[in-house]
Amino acid sequence: MSQAQGIPARSPLSMIFLLHIVLEGPLAFQGWWNPASLPFLGLNNTTLVFIKLWSVLSLSTCLMALLCNGLPEFMAGKRAVGLGLGLYHTTLSTVLFQAPRFIPHTFGALAESYKFTPEILWGVFHGLIGLGFASWWQGTVPYVQAVARR
Repeated sequence: MSQAQGIPARSPLSMIFLLHIVLEGPLAFQGWWNPASLPFLGLNNTTLVFIKLWSVLSLSTCLMALLCNGLPEFMAGKRAVGLGLGLYHTTLSTVLFQAPRFIPHTFGALAESYKFTPEILWGVFHGLIGLGFASWWQGTVPYVQAVARR
């Protein structure tokens, strides 16, 4: 697709792929490199292995997001990765909202009185990224339609 047709090949909404890397990358790398250093409660050998497994999967999604970021919006592979990452983030957001406390940090007594915890904040970030992927999906439908008409 060319600029001459009135629709650029890439949308600014594709930045959501890079935001996925910003949110997931640091924790995934730390979980892969040294999962015992993560500030989680109740870590044992089993949970450390699962954290390492999740970290490798998460680092893989970061690599996929990096590679997909530069692709045109109408490519089926990019759309499939975007759909998968959107589902991942919205599901993870729900899990974090319903999770018991497992991060031993607090934002203070006032925040705790409103049930505002690190788990909730993390869930909000994932929910916003999930909403971003849904916005990217809907916002790039014209790119797909323009290619389909050709």
